[in-house]
Amino acid sequence: MIEHIPAAHRYVNRMGFLTTAHLFSFADYYDPKNVHFGALRVFNDDTIAAHSGFPNHPHADMEIVTIVLEGELVHKDNMGNRGVIAAGEVQYMSAGLGVIHAETNESAAPVHLYQIWIMPRVQGLVPAYAQKDFNGLLQQNALTKLISGNANTESLVMQADAIIYRGLLDAENKITHICNSGFGVFVYVTTGSLQINGVTAEEGDQLRITGDQKIEILAHKNSDFILIEAAC
Repeated sequence: MIEHIPAAHRYVNRMGFLTTAHLFSFADYYDPKNVHFGALRVFNDDTIAAHSGFPNHPHADMEIVTIVLEGELVHKDNMGNRGVIAAGEVQYMSAGLGVIHAETNESAAPVHLYQIWIMPRVQGLVPAYAQKDFNGLLQQNALTKLISGNANTESLVMQADAIIYRGLLDAENKITHICNSGFGVFVYVTTGSLQINGVTAEEGDQLRITGDQKIEILAHKNSDFILIEAAC
């Protein structure tokens, strides 16, 4: 089964320094029918204005993944981590027992990023942090694994039953993906146009797929997208 949610149906919140599209219930947006997709709890498409950002704030018992698409994000936390996450890099933070962090844009250009929250397998984990540069590692006409709950992988590792991929497809190219049993598939189109198992998704659209053993992804145009497998 495929649920297609067009870009126009996203909840968009504009707060001066931040423009964000919440794909699931978050902050001021609450829809009891749209709280999560299996273990996938949050997917925010954020643009942070120059010289602004989020001051110190807490998190607990959540696996948090940040994918920077454009610009640079400065991260500071109470674990002692401080650094810049640039375009093409992925940050992972396991909030576990509790962390406090700040995310700011200290440059003169906006930062465009995705922040994704995955529910952990267990609560009360020791907080952890990791970061990886995927520039030069993204495969064309394929899915590149960014982070996984499987430790036997070259991607980043999280403590959750989920896998996050970034896909790059040239126009008229197709890939086939075999789905993990018991996992649903979530697709969000960054740019381009895709046809997945016969359903077309344009820029900003999302697909939520359950019960399919494999999916075939065809690009109508050059496309960049995120694919998440999450336990459902």
